[in-house]
Amino acid sequence: MGQIKVEKNVGGISGLCIIEPAVHGDSRGYFMETYNQNDMREAGLDMVFVQDNQSCSSKGVLRGLHFQKQFPQGKLVRVIRGEVFDVAVDLRSGSQTYGKWFGVLLSEENKKQFYIPEGFAHGFLVLSETAEFCYKCTDFYHPGDEGGLAWNDPEIGIDWGVVGGYSGSASAEGYTLPDGTPLNLSEKDEKWLGLKDTFKF
Repeated sequence: MGQIKVEKNVGGISGLCIIEPAVHGDSRGYFMETYNQNDMREAGLDMVFVQDNQSCSSKGVLRGLHFQKQFPQGKLVRVIRGEVFDVAVDLRSGSQTYGKWFGVLLSEENKKQFYIPEGFAHGFLVLSETAEFCYKCTDFYHPGDEGGLAWNDPEIGIDWGVVGGYSGSASAEGYTLPDGTPLNLSEKDEKWLGLKDTFKF
């Protein structure tokens, strides 16, 4: 294999992959290939990406957990500035790990990438003052096809590393990072339901 190292089925969940690029550095800085189709195919990953997205978020922002219903997206995600805790939840109805989650720290320092295939809900929590988040998608964004899952559903039990108590809803009120930074969710993300009431692939 050329410029990447792939760890497959992380967390014991089929399809989830952590990808680490080879970083070539010297006194001037560094160079790395962030995507190489030949290397990915050699690792058994033959997805085709059709859209690239980038977002910038401040500390305490939690985006997710998101998916598309009829046009599911596989996502290859990474952080180019700052640090986030990135999470995927298996929503594949026939999967032995349905409802299970896995999270990984992504940062500009570790340069790890996380591949989340179709059939998962995805979200991330910003741990640094700001974070720039980039991801490649295997399908286009389709307005009106969005689905979501409550970030704090006790049935799933994601450990975001935050402080606060479950209030019976997906509201971020009362939750903070350990340093006291309040969680910041969109109105939409505070209305998603739990696993038993959400979409299954």
